[in-house]
Amino acid sequence: MKYALLLSLAWLTLPLFSLAQQPARDVAPLSIGHTQWLQSDILKEERRLNIYLPPGLDTTATYPVLYLLDGSMHEDFMHICGLLQFFNLQFKMPPAIVVGIANVDRKRDFTFQTYDQELLKDLPTAGGSAPFIRFVAEELQPFIEKHYPANTERYLIGQSLGGLLASEILLRNPQLFSHYFIISPSLWWDDESLLDEAPALLQQQQLDKLFVYLSVGGEEHPVMVKDAKRLYKVLREVQDPGFQLQFNLMPEENHATILHQSIYDGLLHLFPYQEE
Repeated sequence: MKYALLLSLAWLTLPLFSLAQQPARDVAPLSIGHTQWLQSDILKEERRLNIYLPPGLDTTATYPVLYLLDGSMHEDFMHICGLLQFFNLQFKMPPAIVVGIANVDRKRDFTFQTYDQELLKDLPTAGGSAPFIRFVAEELQPFIEKHYPANTERYLIGQSLGGLLASEILLRNPQLFSHYFIISPSLWWDDESLLDEAPALLQQQQLDKLFVYLSVGGEEHPVMVKDAKRLYKVLREVQDPGFQLQFNLMPEENHATILHQSIYDGLLHLFPYQEE
């Protein structure tokens, strides 16, 4: 009985011993891009850029560039890269480069100057969108186009305060980008002053050949819905050739859930599915 027990234990431990003798599988990092730092003379700080390059990058070709506000790894960078990869695979969207602009102080960078003391009390660093837009135009875009195979198609994605910034760029500097995805924009900022200025600003701009996708969730605060509709109404009057406008009031979405579905919907307008 004693020997039988020892023999049984030997058989039980043999697989464990054999497993221990097997060489470990090779392990390698799983990477979808890299991080690059850009020193900004305008902002007087170093900015972190998360870069996604399409698989099989052809250095003799050029690619659209999608600039993503709130582009930190723990924010929207990962799932937006996944959407682009999916649309490239299934919907014939051309491969694209993603530049995720990691935040330092989004309340500073995404808001224009205000004299509303209540706002400034809660957000004392607010009001820095003008230098941030200069950073994008004079430093970031030239840097990307110098160091990466970028073409003239530039996408901008912004939600909430990022949507406010995207709206401001569209109204004041529209040619900085060719495609705008403005999601749940915080147009309530500064007592809706940007909306008040919008008709006059648009009269000074050329929006030909631009694509604008604007969305808001039906479950968001009524002011968000009202302001998004108001912006849509103003943009709907644009008659510039080639200007494309899509507006989507998404009845089941709220401020937290709308971004991913909106980008999917917006890309679907640009790259509808086609049976092969």
